[in-house]
Amino acid sequence: MPTAREIESALYALAPKALAAEWDNVGLLVGDGDREVRRVLVALDVTEAVAEEAGRIGTGLIVAHHPVIFHPAKSVTDRDPAGRLLLRLIRSETAAVCMHTNLDAARGGVNDALAAALGLEHAAPADGGIERVGTLPEAMALPDFLARVKAALHPNGLRYVDGGHPVRKVAVGGGACGDFLWEAAALGCDAFVTADLKYNHFLDAQALGLTVVDAGHFPTEDVVCPALVKYLGERFPGLTIQKSSSHREAIQYDV
Repeated sequence: MPTAREIESALYALAPKALAAEWDNVGLLVGDGDREVRRVLVALDVTEAVAEEAGRIGTGLIVAHHPVIFHPAKSVTDRDPAGRLLLRLIRSETAAVCMHTNLDAARGGVNDALAAALGLEHAAPADGGIERVGTLPEAMALPDFLARVKAALHPNGLRYVDGGHPVRKVAVGGGACGDFLWEAAALGCDAFVTADLKYNHFLDAQALGLTVVDAGHFPTEDVVCPALVKYLGERFPGLTIQKSSSHREAIQYDV
C-alpha cells in the first residue's frame, strides 16, 4: 500500500507545488508521511464532520482542497475548533494532504472541473491565470443558463446580474475570483461564473454588460472532488477512495 507521502507526490504530479501562491500552505499538513494508507477520503474541506467520517470508516488519509492548517498555530488544544479538529486527526492517526491554489491553477484541477461541469467547450486558461474561458455549444437565454448552472452545481441559491444579452462565451473561476470580472469582460465573455462576489462586483458587471453568477464557494469548487477520486483511483488501483458523504454546502438561503 502507498504511504501518505507517496500519495502527496502523486497529487503534486497533478498540481505542482510551484503553482501554489506564495501565501498558501499545501501538501502533507497533518500525519505521518511514512504510514501506509489503505483508504482515502476526498473532501473540499477538512471539517469536524469529515474527520469524524474518516475515523468511522477507517480512513488513513483525507485529501482536501482547502488547507486544514492555514494561519500559523500558536497552540493546539481543545479550547477552540481548530485545535479540536487537529487533535481528532492526530488521535485517530488520520493524515491530511491539502492541494489549494496549485489545484486551482492545474490542468485537470478545480477550474477545468468547473468548466467541464458547465459543459463548456474548448475551455482554456485565461492569459495565464487560474480562471478558464470556454464556449457553450450554443447561445442561451439567461434563464436557461441559470438553470444549467443550477443543474450542474446544485447550489442552494444563486446571486446574479443580467448582462442583457444571450450567453455563449463563459469565464469560470471556482471560489473567490470576483476581481477577474473586468478581464472576463475585456475578453468578450458574455458571462462569468464564480463565487463570493462583493456588492461592487455586481455594480461593475452591470455597467460592463457582463452577466455574473455567484454560485457559491462550495458548489463551484466541490466539482474537483470527483476528479480527485478518479485521478487517485487510476494512480493507486489497490486503494479504496471515496468522496465524503458528510461534507455539504454550509450556506443556506431563506427564499
